[in-house]
Amino acid sequence: MEVLRGSVRTYAWGSRTHLAELLGDPVPSPHPQAELWLGAHRDEPSQLTEGGRSLADVLRDDPAGSLGPSRRERWSDRLPYLLKVLAAEEPLSLQAHPSAEQAAAGYAREEAAGVPRTAADRNYPDPLPKPELLCALTEFHALAGFRDPAQTVRLLRALDVRALDHHTELLAAQPDADGLRALFTTWITLPQRAVDDLVPALLDGCVAHARAHGEFTTEARTLLDLGERYPGDAGVLAALLLNRVALQPGQCLYQPAGSPHSYLAGAGVELMANSDNVLRCGLTPKHVDVPELLRVLDFAPGAPTLLSGEGEGPVTRFAPSEYFSLARCAFDGTEEKDADLGIEGPRIVIAVEGTVRLGTSRGQTRDVARGTAAWVPACDGPVTIAAVDGPALAFAAADGLGDG
Repeated sequence: MEVLRGSVRTYAWGSRTHLAELLGDPVPSPHPQAELWLGAHRDEPSQLTEGGRSLADVLRDDPAGSLGPSRRERWSDRLPYLLKVLAAEEPLSLQAHPSAEQAAAGYAREEAAGVPRTAADRNYPDPLPKPELLCALTEFHALAGFRDPAQTVRLLRALDVRALDHHTELLAAQPDADGLRALFTTWITLPQRAVDDLVPALLDGCVAHARAHGEFTTEARTLLDLGERYPGDAGVLAALLLNRVALQPGQCLYQPAGSPHSYLAGAGVELMANSDNVLRCGLTPKHVDVPELLRVLDFAPGAPTLLSGEGEGPVTRFAPSEYFSLARCAFDGTEEKDADLGIEGPRIVIAVEGTVRLGTSRGQTRDVARGTAAWVPACDGPVTIAAVDGPALAFAAADGLGDG
């Protein structure tokens, strides 16, 4: 085990307090801090504090010890996941991520075409998919997946926007995935003049509905916030079709391939496949590739995927993907013995409250204090975790292959 130092990403939607407080830096931070990255993504691999090497260097020099023999072959000597702490003060762009097949084909296509990885119109800078899981640290708000069309029709009728009546009735006549595809495609491809007419009319309807404390007041207020932040953006219309989610601390939301989503506000631990492939749907000034987006999106409606997890005692494990699993380790300070971390292979552990002590089958121990992380290679074998001097909360990331 070694101490691992992540890197902070400064995006405009980030917080000036959450990550700074976590890392023990001055508050408020000089710039919005959006994400703390822990992993071996080639854009910004984490650094080991002993020896001055990056995690990418460690994987290159000792892939068998780092990943384990079977995982080395499965993951082609790469760490398959990327762990983040995310802190959002403002909404992120509305987006979706590709499947494994779509990511591999898109990456190969853009590589063959000579599109630079840093180009603004590049859709696939990585060859891997990007399913992702978010476990809330604070109350966390998001849009996630297409809402049941019948419920969306009720929402649209409740907002009573005359300019949207025709669209509402089209969805009412075909309340399924095909109807959602047709309406989403219509809205995302509208001429800007039409968007500039529809969005203000929609916002007027939201104001009236919120003032009347209508059934969909929460959704109306969300749309008003998005409309204020992104005037003239067709993504405000698209947001009408999505589930509104409010997570409490400890709840986990999973975003599979093709699921449209936007994180609105809050802090959480995010775990994903080691990829930065993003197809944007709106709520952003960045590139939106509509044809490619429509190939990637999954229009099947349904409730957001909230994970219940498995485990006993202080450790709860979530394993929705072969690329990653997450162990949430919550100690109240009264536990009498160490807990089994219960995840194998290459692991990264971060403490977000208090201090935890990791122990390996080799007899090695390592204390991990709030805001610090540790790299635990596969060769260290099973790991135990315990709180040190009081309550603690930590998260451990691994791949999703279990004991394989």
